[in-house]
Amino acid sequence: MPFTIAIDGPAAAGKGTVSKAVAAHFGFAHLDTGLLYRAVGAKVLDGAEPVAAAHALLAADLENDALRTPEVAQAASKVAVIPEVRAALVDFQRAFARRAGGAVLDGRDIGTVICPEAEAKLFVTASAEVRAERRYKELASKGIETSFQEVLAEVVARDERDMNRAEAPLKPAADAVMIDTSDLGIDEAVAAAISAVETKRNPA
Repeated sequence: MPFTIAIDGPAAAGKGTVSKAVAAHFGFAHLDTGLLYRAVGAKVLDGAEPVAAAHALLAADLENDALRTPEVAQAASKVAVIPEVRAALVDFQRAFARRAGGAVLDGRDIGTVICPEAEAKLFVTASAEVRAERRYKELASKGIETSFQEVLAEVVARDERDMNRAEAPLKPAADAVMIDTSDLGIDEAVAAAISAVETKRNPA
């Protein structure tokens, strides 16, 4: 039986880490849907037209290590506001979500648009300052030079763009379980997510 777990949230809230851990715990397949947009963004930076890039996307394109750079993240956020790009990627995500054996998808519109019928929905969030600090440390550890203020400005700008776009804005589904990771360690956040999913899988 398919069982879909939709995990949404803003950049650097920890949803990717939580999603991978939840998928591993339940033995489900995992899809970071943000990588789809990053892969399209990377193609656009290389000169491709956004909608054509989205239609031509292959699973292998998600394996590119260069998808994690700040430049690609910004490009991804920009192509994600194009309705035709989103439409091209919807089928890919929905097919993945209903695969046999269960699936975890994390992104920004999984519970609201891609999989509104998902059996479990989580919204992982944290304050902009906490998220910027996490991203700043992550970039510094990779030798990418920037400042905390620059990263914070990028996080705030990205939130603004994601939350206010006309097509599939970032927001929690009405029935999503909220998990604020501002003051949680990774293990605590994962435990909260697993508990929320268990409640949906085995209702009393």
